[in-house]
Amino acid sequence: MVAEGKANNQLLERVGEIYSRLDLQIRKFARLAGVCKVCGQCCDFAEFEHRLFVTTPELMYLAAKLGAENIKPMTSSRCPHNADGKCTIYEHRFAGCRIFSCKGDADFQSKLSESTLKRFKSICTNFQIPYRYDDLPSALSNTAANTYQPAGGCRSADRIG
Repeated sequence: MVAEGKANNQLLERVGEIYSRLDLQIRKFARLAGVCKVCGQCCDFAEFEHRLFVTTPELMYLAAKLGAENIKPMTSSRCPHNADGKCTIYEHRFAGCRIFSCKGDADFQSKLSESTLKRFKSICTNFQIPYRYDDLPSALSNTAANTYQPAGGCRSADRIG
């Protein structure tokens, strides 16, 4: 049990390191990354015409930081963790949320997404957990219902955000 807890803490630390690295890259390349207006418009995926995908380690991280019981299912096209145009999980937000900016360069975002996905896949390999890359509505709804079961193998997609 202690070894499992230690491994889980190490996994969470690795995810946190990925997020810190992303934040640093985005600050370093602000012109390419784009500056978020913190308007919350991109949190309405249907209206903004984009999809957000998340990985198994990211869901594990969010559940550990918020408590699994506090993960809300996605019942509309708007992220349920957006209240009054503000992200209520900003500190723990997913990689795609960190990378995507409506004012950012799509090629830069795509390259940053691909390198980040490789890091998440590496976490899955190192900690022997199945890698899954799911759209946010499915992932949040399944996690909130406590039915999220990481599936084996990779699911391909072009971008996180």
